[in-house]
Amino acid sequence: MRRYRVVHTTGFDYEAQVVASYNEARMLPARTENQVVFASKLEIKPQGSSHEYLDFFSTRTVAFEVLEPHSALEITANSVVELRPRESGQPALLDWQGLAAEVGTSLELVDALTQTPRTEPPSAVAKFALDLAGKKSPNETALAICKQIFTAMEYRHGQTGVHSIASDAWLRKVGVCQDYAHIALGALRAAKIPARYVSGYLHPQIEPRVGETVVGESHAWVEWFVGQWVAFDPTNDVEVTNRHIVVGHGRDYDDVPPLRGVYAGSNDSKLNVKVEITREV
Repeated sequence: MRRYRVVHTTGFDYEAQVVASYNEARMLPARTENQVVFASKLEIKPQGSSHEYLDFFSTRTVAFEVLEPHSALEITANSVVELRPRESGQPALLDWQGLAAEVGTSLELVDALTQTPRTEPPSAVAKFALDLAGKKSPNETALAICKQIFTAMEYRHGQTGVHSIASDAWLRKVGVCQDYAHIALGALRAAKIPARYVSGYLHPQIEPRVGETVVGESHAWVEWFVGQWVAFDPTNDVEVTNRHIVVGHGRDYDDVPPLRGVYAGSNDSKLNVKVEITREV
């Protein structure tokens, strides 16, 4: 069991005054069976009206608007979460026949099998995914897919952008966590394994010290369904552990960006993002 405080600040400095801003923020941790949220608050400067709701994928979303003129906007999510071990006695993992039958009864799983423009896999990725599926069980196939992507790719900043798609990153064989997740999703879905994108935070240290605040980062990984949702981090080639804090789920990054919005009054802005994570227990 570990407890963390996460402070995620996103700021915009505008070249000229903004007269109105309308936004959605997905920066608050999810409440799950093994992730308990003790406190979470979104602070917006300058203040505006806001309301929280669960979106289509059950991600906590805060919609807000600032209607007074402003030259800067700052959004800070301050949260305390506790990660607990999963309960024993999980459902048995499905074989291919059982998985196909399960998909046939669930719109959620059908949705998780559908490729998006971001995840559509290159032919080489689809081929190795199908080859693995012909030799292994669904869960073994999913693990092998993620490991093959980890081996083939190089983690490097600055080679891809927030709008990159799986095929672009695979062509260059470089990318960041978002790219690894999109490639993995494309391969998993090509192998007929329902899969979804997970956004959240990752503590950078394997054994973080209690009370020490470190620079963290937003992170992305994947989950696939084989009778239960199995979480894996293809960027680091590890199972999701008590260092991964879940914020939301979706088909790809477009469903769970930390912040999305529009504004009127300025032609340019400068973005500043900072994530700090402190282990409290």
